[in-house]
Amino acid sequence: MDALLQPITDMLGPLGFIVLAGVLGVMMVAIVLIMMLRQPEDPLTKLKKSRQTATAGGPSKERLRQGARNEQLERFSKFLEPEDVAELSKRQLTLRQAGYQSRDAVRMFHAAQFVLGVVGLALGVVYTNFVVGTDNMTTQKIIMFTIGPGGAGYYLPQYWVTRRVAMRQEEITQGFPDALDMLLVCVEAGQSLDQAINRVASELHASYPALADEFSVISYEMKAGKDKVTVLNDMGERCGVQDVASFVTVLVQSTSFGTSIAEALRVYAEEMRDKRVMRAEEAANKLPTKMTLATMMLTVPPLLLILVGPSAHGITQLGNMNALGN
Repeated sequence: MDALLQPITDMLGPLGFIVLAGVLGVMMVAIVLIMMLRQPEDPLTKLKKSRQTATAGGPSKERLRQGARNEQLERFSKFLEPEDVAELSKRQLTLRQAGYQSRDAVRMFHAAQFVLGVVGLALGVVYTNFVVGTDNMTTQKIIMFTIGPGGAGYYLPQYWVTRRVAMRQEEITQGFPDALDMLLVCVEAGQSLDQAINRVASELHASYPALADEFSVISYEMKAGKDKVTVLNDMGERCGVQDVASFVTVLVQSTSFGTSIAEALRVYAEEMRDKRVMRAEEAANKLPTKMTLATMMLTVPPLLLILVGPSAHGITQLGNMNALGN
């Protein structure tokens, strides 16, 4: 223990251990406060806010509206959009899956990559030449510290979009069984499929906004006169979730063969509820395996220190006494 406390005492003084414990305590309090502030909002409060927003006019239509293109970005469209049509369509689909429905989404993405790359490169040059200096640095370090921030800034938008796609797909997967149940209730109550989709979109906006936006897009496209099969297929492609793609296939087949939509929804909704239970059980079964490493790292070292530490200290003292006796 003396060997462990000596560096702390030399660095922070006689009260170094107390200072270190205080700093760790403040950090733990800060972490707890951050976790408390980041708790999810109460569903009733979110529902009240969504009701007030819908009463005030509802910004959902503005958010889903494509709008005109930005004139400033239009000037640089040759540099900010891929010339290959397949690559452009793939990028547009990725950004739509991330929730960016604007017509300028691709241009904004490439503009962000360019700006962040240039800013990162400028910061790397300033840091390398004016803050650290290149006298005592090797060529490899100079190149790494100069180009590294630029590369990080260039790939930051790609990382952000990929993360947004994963988060949005996870939200859609979690809310889809509830949406199917609500859709089934609306259809069995006598509403048409278009009316049921519109009602589900308005009800889901408080809890699952990403899924509500997708249903709103379907509702608006159907009102605009677009073919129902095309609208549903576009939804399955935009979401990028296997459950939604299977749901679209069920609705398209039901519409094509003239079978009951309510019966198809009932069977598929039951299957989705079973899959949600299976996902919860799978996550619960993975938890002990994930906790094993953390438990070993946080439990075994203190236990060994408590059990072996006194014996090791006694053996050390005994050896010192024997050395002095000799």
